[in-house]
Amino acid sequence: MLRRPDLLLWLLATIVLSRLITMIMVPMIDTTEPRYAEIARIMAESGDWITPWFDYGVPFWGKPPLSFWLEALSFRLFGVTEFAARLPSWLAHLASLGLIYTLVRNISGHRQALIAALVFSSMTLAFVMSGAVLTDPFLALGTTLSLVSILLALRHPGSHWRWWFFIGLSIGLLAKGPLALVLTGGPLFFWVLWRRQWRDLSTIPWIRGILLTSFLTLPWYIAAELKTPGFIDYFIIGEHFLRFIDPGWNGDLYGNAHERAFGTIWIYWIEATFPWGIIAVVAIFWRWFSGRSSGSPRTWSLSDEQRLMLLAVIFPSLFFTFSGNILATYQLPALAPLAMLIAILIFHSGTVSRINRGGAIISMVFIPLILIFTGFYTQIYPEKLKTEKMLVAYYEKHKSEDSYPLIYIGKPPFSARYYSKGRVKQMELPEVESLIRSKLHPMYFIAIPNTRLNAGMPSLPGLTTIVLKNRRFTLLQIKPAENRIAIYEIK
Repeated sequence: MLRRPDLLLWLLATIVLSRLITMIMVPMIDTTEPRYAEIARIMAESGDWITPWFDYGVPFWGKPPLSFWLEALSFRLFGVTEFAARLPSWLAHLASLGLIYTLVRNISGHRQALIAALVFSSMTLAFVMSGAVLTDPFLALGTTLSLVSILLALRHPGSHWRWWFFIGLSIGLLAKGPLALVLTGGPLFFWVLWRRQWRDLSTIPWIRGILLTSFLTLPWYIAAELKTPGFIDYFIIGEHFLRFIDPGWNGDLYGNAHERAFGTIWIYWIEATFPWGIIAVVAIFWRWFSGRSSGSPRTWSLSDEQRLMLLAVIFPSLFFTFSGNILATYQLPALAPLAMLIAILIFHSGTVSRINRGGAIISMVFIPLILIFTGFYTQIYPEKLKTEKMLVAYYEKHKSEDSYPLIYIGKPPFSARYYSKGRVKQMELPEVESLIRSKLHPMYFIAIPNTRLNAGMPSLPGLTTIVLKNRRFTLLQIKPAENRIAIYEIK
């Protein structure tokens, strides 16, 4: 099957399109996806395309706006749905696949290009991120565009690819910030040292290209600082310096630091590239040991292009080795060059002919099948997820015109804010008790944490009914009544 390009194309289309199923089926699960989706929803609602807003009146300085721009535009075109929020990431994934295919086809031909696209699309992190409301798919698109462009520009001097390198930098800067310069420039710097040759890069229009990148990116950075002063200090110093050197950085305005042991990024590499990272390592060791057993050690002789791809694979792990404030998504820019190397070196070398071809095909469909199964599981057992979709939907269906907005005891999860379109209220029990006693509304819906249910319910005045329960909250329907507390649980 791996020798049939038409079948490879059908397999690739099946894997890519299968992600659409889970994009529709799986609700927004706290915390990250609904947080970013809510920021994009507020942008679409307000029409403010300069400052992303964490909440009404609270600017979000944590990330540049590219992903929010695209998601807000998608909301305006298709409505506020999970599919609309996730569609831009899926399109970014398609663009990355197109870049992978274009470069590998130039190097090794159509069949290897399809295999590279298949390997990339079936890696765990790539498949998950292809339909996730995050900024990382756009950073990866930018770094992949720059990598592909520099290699094609060197292959075809004077071509338009020399300009696309700088457009890739611009995408990365508007998606994630200066990290894009590090993840693109780092491998390029070490590549020059490895080759001991930099003259080829003189064909790249560096000065005009940097001006182009500045023209595409600086206006937003300047406008963002002028509109909400303090953005540059927080984003550049806080997010790109303090977060990197301090695993327990407590300056995060929008969440908590992700403190991990040094070197954890390498474990994330295995998880992110599964199953292909392990297959690649096994194939390398198999080739080396089989050569030793025959008395003539065999090694791959890397071309200049493959050296740059290899550096792009390992540089994110090297860069984040001594940073404890990390996430697995930081490995996403490494996946495209790894997929290209696997297609060019392992499949092309004939190694896979000694590996079970059926095993290679199973590897390509394993992760998509698992994620599709997960999507169906979430439809059957939605109460097991950390999402407020069902609870908010119940409120919207059963509220009356005079009902008070949905109240959360304590801080509402991001999914509650997203699904309610920002209309949920945050209160504590004493405030709720006073509100109910005022009898200003005929009915109230209260979401109370399950951990506080037994202690909190007896203090609520009125006819109280448990109407819904999920993993974290219990939804109460309360009708004000003097000195009456009646509790009914809906089975």
